[in-house]
Amino acid sequence: MKITIPYKPRELQLKIHDKLKRFNVLVCHRRFGKTVLCINEMIKKCLQNPLARPRYYYISPTYAMSKRAAWDYLKEYTSVIPDTQYHETELRCDLPTGGRIQLLGCERPDSLRGLYIDGVVLDEVAQMPPRLWTEVIRPALSDRNGWMVAIGTPAGHNTFFDMYNHALHQDDWYADTFKASETGIISELELNEAKQMMPPEVYESEFEVSFDSSAIGAIYAKGLTKAEEENRITKIPYDTSLKVNTFWDLGMADSTAIWFVQQKGSAFHVIDYEEHTGEGLEYYAEMLQDKNYLYDTHYLPHDANVREIGTGVSRLETAQSLGLRTSIVPKLSIEDGINAVRQILSRCWFDYDNCKEGLDALRQYRWATTQKGDIKAKPVHDWTSHASDSFRYFAVGNNQSSYWSTEIEYPQIGIV
Repeated sequence: MKITIPYKPRELQLKIHDKLKRFNVLVCHRRFGKTVLCINEMIKKCLQNPLARPRYYYISPTYAMSKRAAWDYLKEYTSVIPDTQYHETELRCDLPTGGRIQLLGCERPDSLRGLYIDGVVLDEVAQMPPRLWTEVIRPALSDRNGWMVAIGTPAGHNTFFDMYNHALHQDDWYADTFKASETGIISELELNEAKQMMPPEVYESEFEVSFDSSAIGAIYAKGLTKAEEENRITKIPYDTSLKVNTFWDLGMADSTAIWFVQQKGSAFHVIDYEEHTGEGLEYYAEMLQDKNYLYDTHYLPHDANVREIGTGVSRLETAQSLGLRTSIVPKLSIEDGINAVRQILSRCWFDYDNCKEGLDALRQYRWATTQKGDIKAKPVHDWTSHASDSFRYFAVGNNQSSYWSTEIEYPQIGIV
């Protein structure tokens, strides 16, 4: 049976279909048509895949974003295929060949572990957790030689930026950028009107696909850009003469994030960052010991002293039973905490390698927006929240310790 999918790609889209390799990064302006392109590429590959039960996934930062962006397109372009079944609650399309295309969100990246993947589209990679690709998706492509397309608009220097630059230098990767001023998809009149109405950095990011513009509504963009310009994001070695304080955002079903900080004079040396999911406090106590830092105080959020249902023991008590010297950070509003971070950022130096994941989160931490693009007075709650919350606890709690800049006193040893 011959089936004609009702997809009429533009000339530029046809050229992209022909150029695609195993791994692909497409940096596209708004209204480019990247979702339609990728959905149809997935349908074709899924129908033609000779392996048993091929599995293809379209993944966005959230489940809701996947549904809004791609579900109607998936149903539209597969509707001509007889005996295709749709599962609305799972955003799943089962083809008569045994293949399956499903839409997912990556709010909890570790929940995607265990999938085998023949092909995947990663939509708006700039808003995704950095470890999603390296730790979850890339390994899942290995056993069936799976295929990947990363699409989106830039939002500063982050995972999408790193992936694009990596692709430029690899033979089995295809990378390309598509600016609105060059594709001709959006009229010049429309672009001129958009340029007049939008902030320059937003226009450059959304339509001219510039990686030099920060994420829309990025809360700490100015402070982190200044830190980069002043070379305060560099190699910061652990100073054995100074104690280390840690600042925690404790997760229950989600991630726990920890910043490791030393104070040297008026400067704060942020030497390390850890974030893990699904581990108990015993795991983190052992991890702290393995790092071989000399610690002062471990600062926990205000809700750490709430007793847990079932055990009747608080996480503060559990941490103390594991030998951790702890303190509770005062409870402040999110707005006050954000202001505290902005004030302290100018005194912070970050180790680029050890803190990369945390810095990526801080760069992408942003105010929520309405559907019209207006900024709300609350941050987005996503993968960036854990690192940002624990860094906020650092800013709020840094004045509590009386030992911050105290050097360790070693006894003088005379040589006889």
